[in-house]
Amino acid sequence: MPLRQRLRKTLVGRQILVGRLPTGPASADAPRGPDWSQAAPEWIDAALAHALEKPGGGWYVLGPREDFASAPKKVVVLGQELVVWRGASGELLAAPDACPHLGASLSEGRVEEGRVVCPWHGLRLDARGFRGWRCHAAHDDGVLAWVQLGDEAPTEAPILAPRPSSFIAGTIKALARCEPEDVLANRLDPWHGAHFHPHSFSALEVLERDLDQIRLRVVYRILGPVGIEVDATFHCPDRRTIVMTIVDGDGAGSVVETHATPIRPGETLLVESTLATSERPGFGLAKAFGKAVRPFIEARAQRLWVEDVAYAERRYALRMAAG
Repeated sequence: MPLRQRLRKTLVGRQILVGRLPTGPASADAPRGPDWSQAAPEWIDAALAHALEKPGGGWYVLGPREDFASAPKKVVVLGQELVVWRGASGELLAAPDACPHLGASLSEGRVEEGRVVCPWHGLRLDARGFRGWRCHAAHDDGVLAWVQLGDEAPTEAPILAPRPSSFIAGTIKALARCEPEDVLANRLDPWHGAHFHPHSFSALEVLERDLDQIRLRVVYRILGPVGIEVDATFHCPDRRTIVMTIVDGDGAGSVVETHATPIRPGETLLVESTLATSERPGFGLAKAFGKAVRPFIEARAQRLWVEDVAYAERRYALRMAAG
């Protein structure tokens, strides 16, 4: 046992597990049976309905914060065309993309001294507004950019799940022909992981579940038969977000936030941020080279979502066909 603790390596069948193994036992009442029977559609639907009842505060993810620099950028949320830019102090600003003068697209203009300048007639606009034109509430959480729209009961800031205090972040985006609920439904079905993503997962066992949270033990493939086994939870802090948190094993405290922003009916922007952390002494060095590590984090997430977008789109198509 001391040798095993020192090497942190074990061989299970053809899978070599490295790193710190999760120590928590499986729940005594953990679901049993093949994955297809554990992934009961009625349970997934109930968990999804529970998530959709949660507040959202009217906040919608626009994308990674670095997507929005000083130059104006056009985005669409809930069918509304917005222009997003940085003010004079670097604050995030979001407003209707149509100039209140004659309707020019402000995102085709420029920013000078924190003001967006209309490309047609030079009208300069900022957070002070102009006639009926006003900025929406916007928020930069250090990783993602958000805007507040719609008629939901507002909250002062987005509803975020706990994040590690120190992390390497990687964020990917994807467009999907579905609704946000189809993205959440994909993540509320972790049982598909080892079957649909064999390149990334070699084993997965759901340990316990209720409508608020799923806890599972999963082996992430590193290279070939080498993998890392961790315990992770999935939960929805709001109605458009689902978060995976590693709670035991290597990387405990790391989170993967999956956000679904409705663009138009049947079109959703998926934004997923991986915030990786570790207690290992070498993590500080890895963080120092975070820009070099980030592409590997994002490539892994992007590969998963090529398949998971297909899952979400298939679910949406079946829902539409069923009426």
